[in-house]
Amino acid sequence: MKNIPTTNIQKLNSKTKGVTLAILGAILMSFDPIYIRFSGVSGFNTIFLFGLFTAISMSIVVQTSEKRSIIQVIKSDGWPLIISSLLMLGSASSFVLSIKNTSIANTFIIQGATPAVVSLLSWIILKEKTNRKTWLAIFLVVLGVIIVVNGSFGTGNWKGDLLALVSVFCVGLIFTILRKYPSVNRLALVGLGGFFMALVMFFFSEPSNFSTNTWLVMAAMGLLTAPLGRALGMKSVRFIKASEASLTLKLQNVLAPVLAFIFFNEIPNRDSLIGGIIILATITLYTISLIRESKTHKK
Repeated sequence: MKNIPTTNIQKLNSKTKGVTLAILGAILMSFDPIYIRFSGVSGFNTIFLFGLFTAISMSIVVQTSEKRSIIQVIKSDGWPLIISSLLMLGSASSFVLSIKNTSIANTFIIQGATPAVVSLLSWIILKEKTNRKTWLAIFLVVLGVIIVVNGSFGTGNWKGDLLALVSVFCVGLIFTILRKYPSVNRLALVGLGGFFMALVMFFFSEPSNFSTNTWLVMAAMGLLTAPLGRALGMKSVRFIKASEASLTLKLQNVLAPVLAFIFFNEIPNRDSLIGGIIILATITLYTISLIRESKTHKK
């Protein structure tokens, strides 16, 4: 039996570690809508608590990992970090309100369009070249989103679907900024975004009326699963390519609707299923093609 070179084993172990981290991150993030539904309070109140606990947890993570305070990181990274954090206020707030106003499946199906939106915004804002394959992917994703939203007009869920689209565009703008300024600290971005969420929603929330259950549910989300899931997703990129991590993290778009069925007996309608299949299949095939292209260029 031939001995397997040590370098190949190290590569395999590294890739296994990266994929495992991305899978764990996706699983944790797929629980976000469950916590939001179980919070038992309105959307603005949920956003306030989500932001408050996220700001606390991510400030601790930044202090531990960066060996400096989040304030120092903000001063170092400057306006790209601040603008990205304000966009996170928009993306996270729209996401929470979407969960409150439409099915979890619809929100996560539309969220699956993020890579296509990033490509479109990069073409518009950064003037990046976009090939035919990318344009085809964007077209199919837009078609999928139209089918999903169209199926919601008769149910009254269309407002939640549109809010999910707002969230996707805010996330797309964040990624576009990060492509332009890759040195921006991602953990500080999430922490400062959480601070903006808590600050703005404080004026629309009623903390004195929150039950113990509400505090505990949102603390579990904001202090543990949400930041840990995002941190694991970000850390996975150290061991695998960004395209591979992105593909693995798409697992949450499948898991979230499954969890919605388990906890709330939510069953996606026909249009949501058709649109979801188009979006997820398109993004999956597109990401796989990017991975193959990168391997071919290396050769």
